[in-house]
Amino acid sequence: MVYFFVPTTEVVAPDSPSRGIMICGIGNMGWDAWLTIFVTLGVLIALAFERPADLVFMSAILVLSLAGVITPKLAFEGFVNSSLLMVAALFVVTAGLKETGVVDTIGEKVLGPARTETGGLTVLSLFTIVTSAFMNNTPIVAMLIPVVIGWCRKHSVAPSKLLIPLSFTTILGGACSRIGTSTNLVVAGLMKSSDNPELAEMGFFEIGYVGLPCAILGILYILTLGRKLLPERKELMEQFGDTRREYLVEMLVTPTCRLIGQTIEAAGLRGLPGLFLIEVDRRGSVIAPVSPDTVLESNDRLVFTGIVDTIIDLKKIPGLEPAAETSDPVAQRERRRRLCEAVVSRSSPLIGQTVRDAQFRSHYNAVIVAIHRNGQRVLTKIGDVELEAGDTLLLQTGANFVQAHRNNPDFYLVSNVEGSQPVRHERWWFAVAIFLGLLVTMFFAGGDTAMLGAFVAGGLMVLTRCMSAADARQSVEWPVLISIGASFGLGTALQETGAAEILAGKLVALTQPLGPYATLAAIYFVTMLLNELITNNGAAALAFPICIQAAELSGCNARPFVMAVALAASFAFASPVGYQTHMMVFGPGGYRFSDFVKVGVPLNLLLWVASVILIPMVWPLH
Repeated sequence: MVYFFVPTTEVVAPDSPSRGIMICGIGNMGWDAWLTIFVTLGVLIALAFERPADLVFMSAILVLSLAGVITPKLAFEGFVNSSLLMVAALFVVTAGLKETGVVDTIGEKVLGPARTETGGLTVLSLFTIVTSAFMNNTPIVAMLIPVVIGWCRKHSVAPSKLLIPLSFTTILGGACSRIGTSTNLVVAGLMKSSDNPELAEMGFFEIGYVGLPCAILGILYILTLGRKLLPERKELMEQFGDTRREYLVEMLVTPTCRLIGQTIEAAGLRGLPGLFLIEVDRRGSVIAPVSPDTVLESNDRLVFTGIVDTIIDLKKIPGLEPAAETSDPVAQRERRRRLCEAVVSRSSPLIGQTVRDAQFRSHYNAVIVAIHRNGQRVLTKIGDVELEAGDTLLLQTGANFVQAHRNNPDFYLVSNVEGSQPVRHERWWFAVAIFLGLLVTMFFAGGDTAMLGAFVAGGLMVLTRCMSAADARQSVEWPVLISIGASFGLGTALQETGAAEILAGKLVALTQPLGPYATLAAIYFVTMLLNELITNNGAAALAFPICIQAAELSGCNARPFVMAVALAASFAFASPVGYQTHMMVFGPGGYRFSDFVKVGVPLNLLLWVASVILIPMVWPLH
């Protein structure tokens, strides 16, 4: 790290409170530092106006690279950063857990008992606080995002109400132990490599003496004022309403279904968003309307009307299968395949024939699950429907149906239904074993070893057939990775030009005459500010030498200042770029830049005050 010193003719007494190294001021910054600051401000403004984060960050590092502020190697070095690569691998690992039904099971255990937004938020917060103290928060967020979205769909709660708290609480819990976040590991490594005798190795729960009270304060804030400030993105809830095509679909309760013996209400089949249970066909006897106290039995046929998204959720319940017209082994296998939509063309030989007479399954190797016609759902039994041109068919097909019939003149349009691939319940124990192995690796190792372990885990998910290679590729959220990788390049520019260090040093110099408490508060504030602009690890590494120097100049112990840096480098809540888990929930939650500012700034200030009060109590300044 480079320091800039300005010679001065002023004579300062050794014991003077103003004694210290003068770090060059803003007026001495070079053009490259000024340009970096302006580009950074431009990034923040663009994000505030809801421009795509990946495009904004890529534009920023391209401008700085073309201007010669940083080399192309430094600009794009973030894309091979171990943290970014780990996030990429974790997308695949999480997809494996989802494809085998593990994520849904976890969701039932964690969020299942909750029925309201407040209840879900409380249970989620307590779970993430505890788990993130013992494992890195990135895999926790990656695993729980689909769980939270599924719970929100089921209970008609906007995902934006829970995904920011998910990211926030994992950060709060991570500050309770040395391994909870990569930031703590970075600071612990810097302490160990320091020559300062006051900086012995960080204890496993040492930082938790302040981190745990801060986590409790953070949860109380999230459950009270923070919950009111959280946005409710109505546009995300449209998929739960009647804006999508509705189908009539029959689901068969197979003998292995776990819902047998449960009432309709206890099984969660009542009040599903975008889905309505019309009747139950039990051995030829129709139960309609269906009472919430109706107990499900084996071989019951449940007739639903609803949108595709919720039909997909039904299909993922083990033992609840789309009811084909036949019960032979071929049809049984077809029930475990994916869903596609196809529109009958005017030249199709299917026109005028009933589904039963058309022998659709033998001709197309697919089963018609439901039919939608002219904006209306078809209420007739599937086998008795006479097909017409323009009918939209919901089909149970093999993996290659779209490729085989994309140009078939029998259909106008053929497309896969996203997320409808069969859940591989029989492979769940492979997925759990792989994930536990990854957690052990991350517990005992960090950095490149943990990253390599994540890639091995992702590869094993494919090799053990927990998921297909195609699904593994599709599971990677490229906009998130581009945003994170490019943000590393912007942070490098701030560091290489000296802009971040000069601005931070100036603020510290101004507070030194006010006493050590003011300096401690300034160190925390500067680190927190850097954390919102660059990466958390970069902020910690940048602020570490400054806090050591500030402690020496103030005649104080270095340990409280170092702990302030560790906490401030983790507690970044006011910007989506402050922490990689924020970027992970940014897209799924439909958030805007201003949402993080609105919810995060009060939490930042609350924890700033709490930390500055608590740190000297745990680690005395003198």
